[in-house]
Amino acid sequence: MIAHLRGKIIHKSPSLSIIDCNGVGYEVLHTPFTSEKLRAEVVSLHIHTHIREDALQLFGFADVEEKRMFRDLLRVSSVGPKLALTVLSGLPYGELIEALRSRDLTRLQKIPGIGKKTAERLSLELGDKQLADYPVEAIGPMGAVSRDGELESVLLNLGYQKSEIQKVLSKVRSESIVGLEEKVKLALRELTNPGSARMN
Repeated sequence: MIAHLRGKIIHKSPSLSIIDCNGVGYEVLHTPFTSEKLRAEVVSLHIHTHIREDALQLFGFADVEEKRMFRDLLRVSSVGPKLALTVLSGLPYGELIEALRSRDLTRLQKIPGIGKKTAERLSLELGDKQLADYPVEAIGPMGAVSRDGELESVLLNLGYQKSEIQKVLSKVRSESIVGLEEKVKLALRELTNPGSARMN
């Protein structure tokens, strides 16, 4: 199962790219938002591998939260990978989460290919409970997850609970630091010794 790709872009369009990884070209489907971020010579993508009897498809995401949203969409009744990608392509990530949480059917139906029944199913099966821990406040333009979202992902990968992480995010925001590495260091100090973290 392919979960991540890093390589050179040899072809790019708003919905599809070919990534050369050590001489092997991988065709990757993605959203226009991810395409916009693929500007470097060497790129990295989070990958969801979809296997069918007649095909193997790779879906790529610049942000781990976008991949997570894609997988949550796949859990909705009658939503396959192509429709899930259509949904993610139809609205910037933050707007999509907001529309689903508020059950804004009008906004959801503006996505090409999404009718009233599908919009209702999406909002019902991906309501507040399912999306409660999505860091919408950390999402910036073009669906990009900001440093707060990246910081949260790093700490989750290190084994910390969301409840613990939320307690230190406000502390990290209050410090005049920008780099992710420094924010991680500060957060770890606060998590291991609450109240003592101070940046020099």
